[in-house]
Amino acid sequence: MVEKIQYNIGDVVRMKKKHPCGSDLWRITRMGMDFGMKCEGCGHAVMIPRVKFERMARAIVEKAEEKDNG
Repeated sequence: MVEKIQYNIGDVVRMKKKHPCGSDLWRITRMGMDFGMKCEGCGHAVMIPRVKFERMARAIVEKAEEKDNG
C-alpha cells in the first residue's frame, strides 16, 4: 500500500519540472481541491488541481513551522 504524503500550508516542495525562471521549489499557499503555490525563485503564484500536484511533487524540501499554542 502506498502511503500518502501529508502536505501543509507553508511547506516548500520540489516539483518535477522547473518554472521558466529556473527554480523547481514552490511554497504551498492554499490547499483544497486545488493547490495554490508560489514560486520560490520569482514569486509567481499559480493554482493547480490536487491530482496534478500530487503527481508532479517530488519531495518536501522544507516543512512549515509548527504553530505551538502553549
